[in-house]
Amino acid sequence: MSPSLLALVLANAIPIVGVLFLGWTVFPLLLLYWLENVVVGGFNVAKMLLAQPSEPVSWLGKLFLIPFFIVHFGGFTYVHGVLVVAFFGPKGAQPFDLLTAVPAAIRANHLGWGLLSLTASHGLSFYWNYLQNGEFQRASLNTLMGQPYGRIVVLHLTVLFGGWIVILLGSPVPALIILIAFKTAADWRAHKAERRKFATQRP
Repeated sequence: MSPSLLALVLANAIPIVGVLFLGWTVFPLLLLYWLENVVVGGFNVAKMLLAQPSEPVSWLGKLFLIPFFIVHFGGFTYVHGVLVVAFFGPKGAQPFDLLTAVPAAIRANHLGWGLLSLTASHGLSFYWNYLQNGEFQRASLNTLMGQPYGRIVVLHLTVLFGGWIVILLGSPVPALIILIAFKTAADWRAHKAERRKFATQRP
């Protein structure tokens, strides 16, 4: 198992601690996974910035594509966050005011360690796979532009669908653990697919 995959598994195990010892229910889990979207987007901007550094033409593309990605992915993530807070958040939460609702929920549910672990996992993958293993030399801007969307759509359809089922069951601990396991499996599969894509891609 590669270091990045090991980090992925360990980071995804942190929510189990939250469920067993901090009383996490569906909303804290889904909010944590939504926050991971923000982390993924941030690292993707770094990937786009560092992709194919020896190609002068790519720098011209970056001037347009990176700001476009930030706006487009930011809007996509915002809408997703609104839906998570609106459908799964506590009563009285203001879903359209994420800058207020999200930090309050992080503090109330002690999500800081979970967010830190997921950020560290993506950071290690960025260093180990993208920089150390030279994926930045092979990754194209067009691929990077769309990369997070496919991963997030598959991952969060799995999580959101599972979240509804867990709510219908009354949020029992075993169901929450199964939800975490499904998310981890989807994450594992997406990570492996990304490595295969960048291993074969040519500029």
